Amino acid sequence: MLEDGSRFEGFSFGYEAPVSGEIVFNTAMTGYPESLTDPSYRGQIIVLTYPSIGNYGVPRKSVEDGMLKFFESDHIHARALVISDYSTSFNHWNAEKSLGQWLKEEKVPGLFGIDTRELTKIIRQKGTMLAKIVFENDIDFDNPDLGHLVDQVSQRQRTEYGHGKHRILLVDCGVKSNIIRCLIDYDTTVIRVPWNYDFHNEDFDGLFISNGPGDPVRCTETIENLKTSLTHNYPIFGICLGHQLMALAAGAETYKLGFGHRSHNQPVIENGTSHAYLTSQNHGYAVKTDSIPGDWKPYFTNLNDNSNEGLKHLTRPWFTTQFHPEASSGPTDTAFLFSHFIKAIESCKK
Repeated sequence: MLEDGSRFEGFSFGYEAPVSGEIVFNTAMTGYPESLTDPSYRGQIIVLTYPSIGNYGVPRKSVEDGMLKFFESDHIHARALVISDYSTSFNHWNAEKSLGQWLKEEKVPGLFGIDTRELTKIIRQKGTMLAKIVFENDIDFDNPDLGHLVDQVSQRQRTEYGHGKHRILLVDCGVKSNIIRCLIDYDTTVIRVPWNYDFHNEDFDGLFISNGPGDPVRCTETIENLKTSLTHNYPIFGICLGHQLMALAAGAETYKLGFGHRSHNQPVIENGTSHAYLTSQNHGYAVKTDSIPGDWKPYFTNLNDNSNEGLKHLTRPWFTTQFHPEASSGPTDTAFLFSHFIKAIESCKK
């Protein structure tokens, strides 16, 4: 049930309990284990537009580098999953269980037999809205943006990964595990700290601000910490929500998109060049291009709606992207940006 009065009936293949949240759609053909465990989907009901889901099951939960290897966090963050056709049988070399079994274990509702094409058209026309899944007893609509979603998904303690020569301070606003994997591949030690952690007494060579859910303006403590960071000269790299938080710290403004960008293969162009890339994205807010301060320039632009996709400082080693260079799952066209970050660290250490 949508807040505009639209109703769809389907069949349950997950946990049977009523839920409400913001309904969003994702156009990716694969990657439901990664999407469901992505903290950026906190509080959201995901509609997958690809018609057939579940045929490759759910990976086994093996641990590598202190993280679940085939997932983006240690549990599902989405409130529910809505699909068209559910594959009751699955086959994959790494599959441990069915998608339905996983949803039941994690107490997450799942519906199939829904006309996801029509549902997506409604969202496209009216914008992202609230929705609820009801089995027997009705519930009220719940707006997740009214809560502090970043505080819900950020880890509470300080944690280190890797034993490399470059020390990366990672501000966890809901970080995807593959971001940490990409960083430790470059001979780094990653120090992961909570979103509101005062990190200025830490010893590090570069600062990284992660992705995360919700409205960036709620992260006032992170923004204030970043304002202090902008008085230093160490390299800074922000992804997704991290991009928006850097923009706010620099003096720019953000706004909520009509229906967000959530898919693989979102095309972006690097400004000032003819280089275009396919990217993985998951965000509901964006930076206002006309609010970007004069000492920054737009780094990338979305080729679908011309929204801002990144910032780059004119003189300092600071840059951000709205998309996900770590791309799990999704195209890895822009994974080279991690190398740029490490090269900036090496240059500053000379």
